[in-house]
Amino acid sequence: MTQNPENARSSDSRFDYDFVVIGGGSGGYAAARTAHEAGLKTAVIDGAETLGGLCILRGCMPSKTLIESANRARTIRRARDFGLRAENFAFHGSEIISRKRALIQEFAGYRQQQLEDDRFDLIRGVAAFEDPHSLRITMRDGGEERSITFATACVATGSVIQTIDLPGLEECGYWTSDDVLDSEEIPPSIVVLGGGAIALEMACYFEGLGCEVTVVQRSEQVLSGSDRDVAKALEEAISSRENLNLFTGTSLQRVERSSDGRAVVHFLHDGVPKEVSGERILLALGRKPAIAGLNLETAGVELDERGRRIATDRRMRTSRPHIFAAGDVCSPIEVVHVAIEQGEVAAHEAARMLGKLDAPEKSMDYRLKLFGVFTDPQVATVGIGEDEARSEGREVVAASYPFDDHGKSMVMGETHGFVKLIADAKTRTLIGGAVVGPEAAEIIHEIVVALKFNCTAEQFLEIPHYHPTLSEIWTYPAEELLEL
Repeated sequence: MTQNPENARSSDSRFDYDFVVIGGGSGGYAAARTAHEAGLKTAVIDGAETLGGLCILRGCMPSKTLIESANRARTIRRARDFGLRAENFAFHGSEIISRKRALIQEFAGYRQQQLEDDRFDLIRGVAAFEDPHSLRITMRDGGEERSITFATACVATGSVIQTIDLPGLEECGYWTSDDVLDSEEIPPSIVVLGGGAIALEMACYFEGLGCEVTVVQRSEQVLSGSDRDVAKALEEAISSRENLNLFTGTSLQRVERSSDGRAVVHFLHDGVPKEVSGERILLALGRKPAIAGLNLETAGVELDERGRRIATDRRMRTSRPHIFAAGDVCSPIEVVHVAIEQGEVAAHEAARMLGKLDAPEKSMDYRLKLFGVFTDPQVATVGIGEDEARSEGREVVAASYPFDDHGKSMVMGETHGFVKLIADAKTRTLIGGAVVGPEAAEIIHEIVVALKFNCTAEQFLEIPHYHPTLSEIWTYPAEELLEL
């Protein structure tokens, strides 16, 4: 492999830069770093008030910080289950948010240092395509607009919150996840609209702090697209909480403010009109790619068949082969580790295109599809789901084992949920796994490794598992797979 780490002038004098990245989040930074390492003259354009991207500023890290506080509170509330007494328990929203802000400031500060070093140019502004090889940048500091030209580029602008047109919602007012992550207020009650990862994580955050929570999901199950048994296990677990109510299969009708100031959500449930109320409404229906204002059509960059995301191939090339994309703006899986890999692939392929790398092509492999939800209990999946596999006509076998019959989880008092393994029916090669239960997002990684290296159930059972641990529960469905 030939690499030139010197951030020299562009190899093509017609252009200001070899590689320009629009967006300085996780995917964008990975692309810029990889491009620099390949010897490309690189610039990153980001006009956000604070550098860092969604994961650091308004996603993974701040949400998990708040959730950790809720998890600790939930443990304290259950102290009697373990022969303990915790008296005069209280929480302070201001201190929870203060801790979050301190952590995020540290994370964001580190990312800013990464972006401001001399490996590439950081341009603080908002970019829009002027043509397939140039960008017009509106500078953040209010300075004059400037244009730059590029040989290759990567769009990594992330995503924005998705809203809906629901009568009365705007007039009544609502929170989004952005508001929750910076609000010192912990309302006594809240209605959560949505049943995806963000909605359920925030619902469990408020539930953990003792709020009265109602979740209203339009689809027939939470976590749409997941196996039905996975969704059902989570639904049963969270619905068992005294202060959390869940409605699935609903049709939202309208929102209004009651005479006592509470927000009232009207919806149909199984065709029957219902209403629920709370001090606050949380609109958590997911996110959508942040492509507005980019002038993609000017550059000849096309969207997918749904007109939602930037269409890319496995090498992260758009319809304009010299323009790449990475992260939520194009990804079928909106998670950070995938965005980072996409950014690396995009920059690698750009360097190959420009003759800076004498190396084999790289492409994305979405086979693993690793996904985690930090609810209580947690949910994690990897590979192909059982329902998806069967719908595709694949011959598969699946086996599961419950946490309420597993020693370590019983000792922990965490008995909701189960683990499941899915394998090819003929070879017994593992092709999927799922877990609903304690530390799901941690213990799923054992199955990630197994799938990465195409492990069979028999080979998996050759791996020793320490006793008593949560991880050893995987051996039970693996043994059953060999008996089916």
